[in-house]
Amino acid sequence: MPRRLPRSRRLVTAAAWPVGIALTSWSYMWRITPLHRRELAGSMERDAPPPVPQDASREEAQLSDAGVGPLFHRRYSAVICDPDPGPEELFEQVTTDLNKAAPTEFARFVKVHGDKGRLAEGDEYLVRMPGPWDGPVRVVDRTPTSFRLITLDGHLEAGQIEFRVEPEPAGVRFTIESWARSGDELSRIMYQRLRMAKEVQFHMWISFLERVAKLAGGRLQGGVDVDTRIVDDEHQAAENGRSLRDPSARRILDELHDKGLNFELEDHRGEGWLSDDYCQPLPAERPGPPEPGGSWEVAKDLMRNYEFADPSIVRAVYYPDRPLEARDMLLEARFYGLRFRFGVRVGGIVDETREFDGRQVRVWGWNYRTLQGHLEMGQMDYEVWKWLDTGEVDFHTCRFSRRARAGNPVVRLGVRVFGRRQQVKFARRACERMARLTAARLEGRDREEATARVADEVAVEPVRS
Repeated sequence: MPRRLPRSRRLVTAAAWPVGIALTSWSYMWRITPLHRRELAGSMERDAPPPVPQDASREEAQLSDAGVGPLFHRRYSAVICDPDPGPEELFEQVTTDLNKAAPTEFARFVKVHGDKGRLAEGDEYLVRMPGPWDGPVRVVDRTPTSFRLITLDGHLEAGQIEFRVEPEPAGVRFTIESWARSGDELSRIMYQRLRMAKEVQFHMWISFLERVAKLAGGRLQGGVDVDTRIVDDEHQAAENGRSLRDPSARRILDELHDKGLNFELEDHRGEGWLSDDYCQPLPAERPGPPEPGGSWEVAKDLMRNYEFADPSIVRAVYYPDRPLEARDMLLEARFYGLRFRFGVRVGGIVDETREFDGRQVRVWGWNYRTLQGHLEMGQMDYEVWKWLDTGEVDFHTCRFSRRARAGNPVVRLGVRVFGRRQQVKFARRACERMARLTAARLEGRDREEATARVADEVAVEPVRS
């Protein structure tokens, strides 16, 4: 069966756009279900999408690393009290016909591949919505209480979405969890800038949960929670994912495994070596150990993913699914339209409490060392410190280095003339960027937490005609 609907069917769908938008807007404005929305800064470690099962087909798959813009990890969750069926029975009802729960005046699931009836692994659907777009998806995982979809070529998003039901003391909890980026630049503009696609998607899945509760013969307890964690546009892991699709970058990165350091560690205090140490104050915390979600932990996340580096100067290409302590990195340096690639290797991780002049400081960090073929020799350390007695938090960058001998005389001259200036520029920009990103994420967290508290305290009044 063809994955894409015939043109006549798509024209009918597009013609229904004004009616669908009108009905959706009316429903959206008059909804009385309590909603609790929270948006926080995310990190790739905590918010990366789950791996696609190995036996699942990847043909025409449009996964998150093929998308553009930030990664949105979103979770819609609701507790359904006093449902008539149990978790597995309820899920069977939902998956036998997804349109029993879908807001069909706006979105309808059409199976284009697979047997009629019960949803199974390998099935493909088109999510038909008013407008010129179809949303092709494929089922890649199915259990008695969950299923997961991946988006296919042509979808507005690139990623995965999972539906699952779990038992709760009051009944069952139904959750819709997604990991996705915009499928292309137009989709990104609609989602991030105009926010139209974002609110449509929000309304669609809230309506889905409301209809599941109705299908179960129960009621929603406390409304719907919508938690969003955003790995932002400048997140280095996203840039890394796009760079890994460059065959030459991937090949050079793989070749780093067989390369050794281009210097001896014990020689770095000899003649010709330079040493730098930069310290950037970050937003302070209360005295004592690092606070959960506080300045120290935010900076730690930024450091782990090399987000503090100004991408206009240096970008890092690496395999994000490999542990930090065993990471080879391909650094792409940008200089007046030119691009240079150098290999480095993580040399160690620091996670300890130190003592200076009777004061204790909590330290976390890591370093990398230059490999054969690099234009420099040396080591770069990045650490975040928290002074336990005062709560002050600092970002430290330390370097010892010297020029390596480049084979190309023009490159050698360029390093001699501009190399030191670029070193200083990189370190200063890294400090400035770390301070800015840390403050922005803390501000976003505080703002969303305050909004969530207000939302939790405000009673939702029923609408009266």
